[in-house]
Amino acid sequence: MARLARLAFLANFLSRTVLVGFLTGVGIQVAAGQLPGMLGVTAAGRSTLPKLANTARALPHANLADVAISAGVIVIVMVTSRISRKIPGMLIAVVIAIGVSRAADLARHGVAVVGPVPRGLPSLGLPALGWHDIRALTGVALSLFVVILAQSAATSRAYAAKYEEEFSEDDDLVGLGAANAAAAFSGTFAVNGSPTKAQIVAAAGGRSQLSQLTASVVVLLVLVLLTAPLAYLPDAALAAVVFLIAAGLVDLAGMRHIMATRKHEFAVALVTAVAVVVLGVEYGIVLAVIASIVDHLRHSYSPLNSVLVKSPEGHWRVIPVAPGARSEDGLVVYRFGTSLYFANAAKLGEDVLTLASHGGPLRWMIIDMVAVEDVDFTASDVLAKVVEHLHQRQVRLVFSNVLGPVRHQLDRYGISAALGPRAYYETPTEALEAFHAERR
Repeated sequence: MARLARLAFLANFLSRTVLVGFLTGVGIQVAAGQLPGMLGVTAAGRSTLPKLANTARALPHANLADVAISAGVIVIVMVTSRISRKIPGMLIAVVIAIGVSRAADLARHGVAVVGPVPRGLPSLGLPALGWHDIRALTGVALSLFVVILAQSAATSRAYAAKYEEEFSEDDDLVGLGAANAAAAFSGTFAVNGSPTKAQIVAAAGGRSQLSQLTASVVVLLVLVLLTAPLAYLPDAALAAVVFLIAAGLVDLAGMRHIMATRKHEFAVALVTAVAVVVLGVEYGIVLAVIASIVDHLRHSYSPLNSVLVKSPEGHWRVIPVAPGARSEDGLVVYRFGTSLYFANAAKLGEDVLTLASHGGPLRWMIIDMVAVEDVDFTASDVLAKVVEHLHQRQVRLVFSNVLGPVRHQLDRYGISAALGPRAYYETPTEALEAFHAERR
């Protein structure tokens, strides 16, 4: 349904800056959640900060055997990764942990283990769903939908950008929908695009669907033949593996690069990471999208407007909008830096008033619209007042580089009629020639 409703556009509100912060926040959140298991303690708390606080309080009660297992897993993974990233260090660590646990019977020494795992494939059947269940689950299902859509889009977009590959959220929506529909008939968990699972694949060198097919075959073999050894897997070893995966999501290099190049965008990335850690993934994503929109509006609210001046070589160069600025005697070529809408239209009026009220006599003003893709109703009202103000000053107003759709908007708003004939020119140079011709 999301695919048919074309909701994939929501992924476009997740900027690269937001994605770096999002994955960093997810990494910190997941890694923090594994610390109690690595230490062999219990730490209550649904969110990250309370869980970390409770983990710190429980440190004196840490199980040394669990700590040793966690440390051993981390050492094995780090050593194998230094030798070659193609060596499956995590798999080796898990196999060794299972072997040691079985040989030493660690469960009898207070080490928590996974325990019996059902053998065989899941049974297929219709879900037992009644009207009461539907009412109870609808709100949760909608929440899951938002989280799956946003998190899958964020994960897919982040890795597509990392490896400079094409990405289609529409395709992802179809795949996610089909997978979740299949999950309903096999009693499995909701299917999502997982940052941690994607990190496992990426770290192992997986770059295609062959990775998923291979994983599926391995899972089938384990379910049919190898569930018995899994019962001996220490929880601490599993927690350590997930901790390492999560730590790989924390993109400190990316955060430092953003901070060095775009400090205000670093603030967006930092807010996103903190929101995911403190509030959770779903609220963190919502806040991240809002932060991206606010950052965009901040740019468009205060665009880089300028006055164009011909250089001695005959090329246009830009100078700041300032009282008395002129392109040449009697003429100002003014360029507005973005689309005109209710939030920035007043800036146009202020700039025109500044240019017209100071400096030498002004006969023509050319507004270059090369960056203007839209003019909303509020902006049209400001433009009408600009036309009237300049007319009272006996200043002719014309436009250059006006896009076709924008020209139609100005026609509908009545701006074209108020300007009179010969008010539109293809380029500022063409308008400048018309100005010189009138002077002759």
